[in-house]
This record gives sequence, C-alpha cells and structure tokens, in this order.
Amino acid sequence: MFSKIKKDLLGGVFAASAMTVAGTASADMVALLLPENVNPRWETQDAAAFVRTMGELAPGVKVEVFNANNDTSTQQRQAEQALTQGAKVLVVIPIDGESSAVIADNAADEGVPTIAYDRMINSMNTTFWVQADLEGMGFDQATHIINNTASGDTLVMLKGSPTDPNAAVIHNGQLRALTPLFESGERVMGYENWTQGWDPAIARRSMDQALTQLNNNVQGVVSSNDGNAGAAIASMEEQCMAVTVPVSGLDCTVQAQQLILLGKQTQCGWRPLEDMAAAAAAVTVRLVNGEDFSDLAPQTVKNGVGAEVAYVPVGSYSAVGVDGVAYVIANDKSITKDMICQGEAAATTFCK
Repeated sequence: MFSKIKKDLLGGVFAASAMTVAGTASADMVALLLPENVNPRWETQDAAAFVRTMGELAPGVKVEVFNANNDTSTQQRQAEQALTQGAKVLVVIPIDGESSAVIADNAADEGVPTIAYDRMINSMNTTFWVQADLEGMGFDQATHIINNTASGDTLVMLKGSPTDPNAAVIHNGQLRALTPLFESGERVMGYENWTQGWDPAIARRSMDQALTQLNNNVQGVVSSNDGNAGAAIASMEEQCMAVTVPVSGLDCTVQAQQLILLGKQTQCGWRPLEDMAAAAAAVTVRLVNGEDFSDLAPQTVKNGVGAEVAYVPVGSYSAVGVDGVAYVIANDKSITKDMICQGEAAATTFCK
C-alpha cells in the first residue's frame, strides 16, 4: 500500500517533468530545515529519504540541510540564510507552527514557495503539506492502552511539545477514545503533562513526578511518541514496574522496536516516512521547475489561519508485538532487522 503511494508520486514527476528535470541548472538549490536532533528520525530517516529521492528525481539540484536544535530564532535565521544563498524552495519542519509563519511569509516576499513537512505552518503562504492522520494515530495509541488495562485503572498521559501543532492533534485523538472512560470512571486520569521540545529528559521528569504523586499506582502510559515512551519506561524500571505496564508510542524508532521485543513498550504508531519524503521531493521538483503540481496533491486542507493548502495524506500502522516489528522492518527502508537485533534485543526469540 505504502510503496504504491511513492510509485505514483515519482511516476507522475518523471512523466510530467522528464525534460525539465534533466535540464535543471546545476546552481539550483533547495533547503530542508529540520527542527531538532533530539529525535533521531529527522536526520536519519526523513532528511536521508528526502535527499535520496531528490537525487533520483533531480540530480542537478543541491539540497542544503539545516538543523535548528529546537530554537525558533535559529530556524528563522537558517531560512533567511537559505534564501540569501538562492534557495528555490524551502521545505520546513517547523518547531512552532505559529512563529514559523514568518519563514513562509518572508520566502513568499522573495517569490520562493514553502512546503510544510510533517508539521503544518500557519501562514497564508504555505504551499503544500504532507502528513499522516495523526488524530487517528493518537486514537490508536489510546485504544491500545484501553484494551490492555481494566476498569478503574489509572493512566498517565505524556503529551508532545506545546509548540508543535501535531502534538495537539495527537492528543485530540487520544481524548476521543479516553474522554468517555474518564467521565464514567472506567479509567482514571492520574497525571498528564506536555513535553517541551519533545525532550525525553523532560518526559522523564514528568514520569518521575507521576510515579511519586501516584505512589506507583499506574496501570497504563499514553505516550505521544517513542522518546516519551522510552523516558517513561526508564522511570518505571527504577521502580521495577517495566514490562507490567502498557506504553504507547509513535515513530517506531529502532529503540522503540527493541523495547517492544523486550516487552517494555507495547505499541508504536508507524508512518511511511519514505512516502512522506517522496511526496515532498516530488512537489519540490515541480516547484523548482515552475510547474503545476495539482495532479500530485489533489486534496486541500485548511491551516490555522484559514489558508487552503495542497495536501498529500499518507497511511499509518499501529505496530504491536513481534508482528508489528516485523511489519515495520518489511515496510521501512531505513530500518533493518540487524539494526534492531542489537544489545538486549539480540537475545529475544525474534532475533535468534
């Protein structure tokens, strides 16, 4: 299913742009602006896939990759630097969907389009957005925890960064599943907190506080991503609680899949980052060449300021247990069994 999305996108670019791509000037450059390096996926998966796909589609176009290290001012300066260097397109994973609007607005003043990758940019000048159904993925996280806890059980919710618009979307999906149970008393909201910058160190402090306040009376952790999940598990391990408490996640990083094999993390939401990068690259090539891309992104979605933004949705998968790990390995080019079967995980049945 996911590979078909990439084939369709790339096929459309090759068919419509073969002549212009071949003739793209070697001086052409596009910029990919990453938000931070706390989460390894941005550099090792998203950026790697985008650069690789751009090389396949438009080998004459240089891709400059910037990383803002979770600083909005730095990201704005990097965008300005890219424009000064002559970037034809900005592909931005914003730290903050609101403050990043100035990036798209300044780029538009220079006649340069801005693509919002993964996280929406709330600007009238956002050209394109690619993302999975994150509300649905949040719903899947919460449903997994519900299905693996009992009536009256106490839950902890480790939410994402308050400046990331995706975090609120994920949380809305979680609440869609959990609110009726909280209201009926079938589940108890024991503790919840946001995680600034998706920083696992902050998530760890939150989980430590939760266990202290609740006297370790926690039966489930609704974690919005794998970094938070790993932090929660580390905290519970100190209390000899790991393996006994279901923990959700998102991204299906190598570490998360190792934890799943060890029975410490019980779920992770996976998105085909290869497809997301392919969609962004395909549209980028069209924009560099001044070509229409409506056939690649026939859908639109309204962002936070009411702009109609061209949109490509990608699918998702809720990975649970050994079967979930096997599925991710089979469908994610950036992850191999050898990468996962390291350390403690090497001794699991799956890896032997």
